[in-house]
Amino acid sequence: MLHGEREPPTEDPLNHDHSHPQDHVHGLGSSHHHGHDPSQPLPAALDLSVPEAELSAGQLGRRSFLRRAGLLGAATAGATALGTGAAAASDSGTGRAPGRPGSDPQDLLWLAGDHHIHTNHSPDAQYLVSQQVNKASQYGLDWMVITDHGTIGHQKLGVELTHPEIVQARVDNARTLVFQGFEWNIPAAEHGTVIVAPGNGDVAVLKEFEGSFDGALNNATATGEANEALARKGLVFLQTSVDQKRVSDALFLANHPARNGLDSPHEIRGWRDAAPKVAVGFEGAPGHQAAATAVPEHATNGRGYYSNKPGVNSFPGYPLESYVTYGGFDWMTATVGGLWDSLLAEGKNWWISANSDSHQVYNDTFKPGAQDLATTGSRGAPVDTGAPIASYGDFWPGYYSSTVVGATDFSYGAVMAGIRAGRMYVVHGGLIGALSVQVSGAGAVPGTLGSTVVPTQRGRRVTLQVDIALADRPNYHGEVPVLKKLDVVVGAVTGPVSDRDTLAAPQTSVVKTVEVPAKAPGNVFSFTYDLGARRDPFYVRLRGSDGRRTAVGLKGASVDPSGPKVDALGNADPWADLWFYSNPIFVVPSR
Repeated sequence: MLHGEREPPTEDPLNHDHSHPQDHVHGLGSSHHHGHDPSQPLPAALDLSVPEAELSAGQLGRRSFLRRAGLLGAATAGATALGTGAAAASDSGTGRAPGRPGSDPQDLLWLAGDHHIHTNHSPDAQYLVSQQVNKASQYGLDWMVITDHGTIGHQKLGVELTHPEIVQARVDNARTLVFQGFEWNIPAAEHGTVIVAPGNGDVAVLKEFEGSFDGALNNATATGEANEALARKGLVFLQTSVDQKRVSDALFLANHPARNGLDSPHEIRGWRDAAPKVAVGFEGAPGHQAAATAVPEHATNGRGYYSNKPGVNSFPGYPLESYVTYGGFDWMTATVGGLWDSLLAEGKNWWISANSDSHQVYNDTFKPGAQDLATTGSRGAPVDTGAPIASYGDFWPGYYSSTVVGATDFSYGAVMAGIRAGRMYVVHGGLIGALSVQVSGAGAVPGTLGSTVVPTQRGRRVTLQVDIALADRPNYHGEVPVLKKLDVVVGAVTGPVSDRDTLAAPQTSVVKTVEVPAKAPGNVFSFTYDLGARRDPFYVRLRGSDGRRTAVGLKGASVDPSGPKVDALGNADPWADLWFYSNPIFVVPSR
């Protein structure tokens, strides 16, 4: 696991004030301690007072990873669920201000979560809030966001109806941080997660935002500058709501960005530039990962339901290959030297995540209730049919996809600050148990995921250190995942682009592929890579695979010799094609 650095600024690395100090980063073997209020709960896997017999398989495996890596002591040193002095089940705020480090910034808790989950308050989903939260907790998640679809009924009724259910779920699952948000119909674009921190103003801000800026509610779904401007205005509203202390924090991440070709490159750049403290990233891997499982009901589906073609509102510059997934990942992320890399090459802090987008779970026996959502704000309780339903395409939260966030403590504010800082990596199918990434050398204070490292000594080399706790327990498919290869991706940071629809980064490529041995000391694979003595800014990110389905990347073998293979429609077993991706570390040599 990783140990902390200071909260990075929201500005881009190239504009970073290098006079700010960064705190030292430690690797997997470190075990700092600081005080923890024993009256407040921690995630069950991290709380040694919880007997192993009471842990789920996922929680037990996670505790094993932490103990083996020597991090269990550090992990149990987290703070309160809502911040110092607040009751865990309270709905009265986050305690610690977002962006502030904890009492000992050497420690980070690495908390698994999911920011895209639906309930019976969505027109195409069915589960109670309590069912989704219980399942997320069972499958080892530490934080989650309820994100029902923006609709007229949701804005008028659903936001307020969902709120007490979420508050009760916090009481019943005190070891899981449960955020309230919603899935925004972005004007002129696709969907996005909007998250607000718990507090007295959360419901009011969500209702006002949805009523004023949701594309479906405001007849603003078509492409065009007026609707694009409305989206940017909505993000500024969220950032202003934080600045005016109506809510203590808010975040936005674009969901399934390439699925329908609606999120153009200039729109993504526009979101980030309009509200850089709020608009922080997009899904690197969508939910609905069971949608192309090889059963007759899924014959024409893609993973993530990525099986579409360009429409009237699609960005014309996107190729046909962008409408499908690669190893379960969105084309924008899976393409080395592609759109995500083009944003990083500008020096933009733009991060990736993964989630379940859970609506209806593959082979579950429940169907939606019969209540009228438009008039009541809910579909009612789901009904058990007694027979598995194979047409569903989702997994439960935490069952397959995880976004792991480095937080300074176990609190809502710390998770949101970790997301904003880019201290995140994403994992499918339990491929790895823990990841530590550090760049150091040349007089620089070391940095981890999402940070900016500033070498001060010319001609001195900087080094990448990677430590991975390998899986040693079965995932929820009943197999022990095997990490076969690790890719190091490096790209030049060249600054702002003149064409805001740029979707390529020609100076980005896989610079090193490492075969991971079947056995490693302590089951922790360690790898060091010399990044050289570079004079110009660059970034480095990681990608790993079980190696069962690979192909030459879309930019050619010289850029990506062994990337994810395109997912076949109707025949893509997600458990037989596992990957993890990390967010980048920027390196900006001082001049």
